[in-house]
Formats: sequence, C-alpha cells, structure tokens
Amino acid sequence: MSRVLGIGDLHLPFTHRKYLSFCKKQYKLWDCDRVVYLGDLVDNHAISFHENEFGHMSASDELREAQREIKKWVKAFPKADVCIGNHDCLPQRKAKSIGLPPQWIRDYSEVYETPNYNWDLSHRIQGVDYKHGRGSGKNAAINMATAGATSRSTVIGHLHAFGGVQFAASEDNLVFGLNVGCGIDIRRYAFHYGKDFPNRPTLGCGIIDEGKEGFFIPMQL
Repeated sequence: MSRVLGIGDLHLPFTHRKYLSFCKKQYKLWDCDRVVYLGDLVDNHAISFHENEFGHMSASDELREAQREIKKWVKAFPKADVCIGNHDCLPQRKAKSIGLPPQWIRDYSEVYETPNYNWDLSHRIQGVDYKHGRGSGKNAAINMATAGATSRSTVIGHLHAFGGVQFAASEDNLVFGLNVGCGIDIRRYAFHYGKDFPNRPTLGCGIIDEGKEGFFIPMQL
C-alpha cells in the first residue's frame, strides 16, 4: 500500500520559489513513498498558441531554464509518475501543426533528463486515476470521478484557481475527487493573462492515502 504525494502544476521555469520546499516537507511529514506530478511540469510560453508577453524568453532560453529547474525536483524526488499536461505537449502539437513526422520528436525523459520519471497521459495507482484534467470549475475532479458507468476516485491538476477534495457515494462505492492546486508564481509574465481573474491561484499539493482517502494541503503564503 502506498501514500502518494500529488504535486500540482509547476509550469517551469515559472514556479513559486517556495513550492519545492513545501512539497518536500509534506512528503516527509506524511511519510509518502510515491510521487505523481499532475501535469504541466513546464510552461512552454514561448511556443504557445496564444499571444506571448512582451519581453518573453526565447524558446531555447526557456527550455534551458526549465531543464535547470527540473534537476532540483529530480534531486528531491528521483522517481515519479508524470501526467502529461496541455503545456507539456506543446512541442508535439506544434510539430503536428506543421506536418513533422513523429520520428523528429524526442521523448520527454530524454529532453528533461528524467530517466526514472514515467511520463504518460494518465496513471492508475491502487484503483485511483491520476490525470492532468481538462474539466472546468471547482467540481471538475469529482465530476470526473463519477462520470461513466464505473466511478473511480480521481486526482487532477490543471485548474490553478481551485484546490480541494469532495466525496461521492453510491450504494456500493465511495469515491473522491481531488484537485491538488498548483505551484505557480503569479507574478511571472507567463501568468499575466490571469491578472484580472477574480479567483487567484491556489497553491498546494495532495496526499492520497492507500487509494482510499484524498487530502488537499494548502500552501500558506
């Protein structure tokens, strides 16, 4: 049985400077033995399909910064599962848009030098689904957990403005939906698009205990 630390969106190299130490503290405090990143480890602002901010780094400089920063996370958590987020896969999406064959695309672990990180769209651990999440609103996690013929506890990231856990029960089952929040630094230019949003980023992480319970741990600022 495992106790999993669920890490929110990092958007490297635009991560809050205290988020790594916060996650390390929770991993030790809760006696975790497994780590799952819930997607968007990197931001890829320079190659976004949206407008870039004035004075942004070049794609090469941003990649080098992200590679430098991710080394700190690999040192803290040498082995982990990674959910591929919509920002992570921007290079692949760009390649498709100009017709490049897949043979030109390098593996995530090769690019970021994470040989012991298992990158995939989703992971299932002890009956719990981990995915980046493309839902909307603060109920997205529980909606995903209860969707379809077979409900299954679900842990997501993606939604920066919300963090928390909800439970739902049927006659035969009890499931939870957990949104782990994020670890971004809203002051960085990559997030200027949200400067007028009423809901600010909710920094935090998730703890999943033996596949049965989920906890959201807010990061106090």
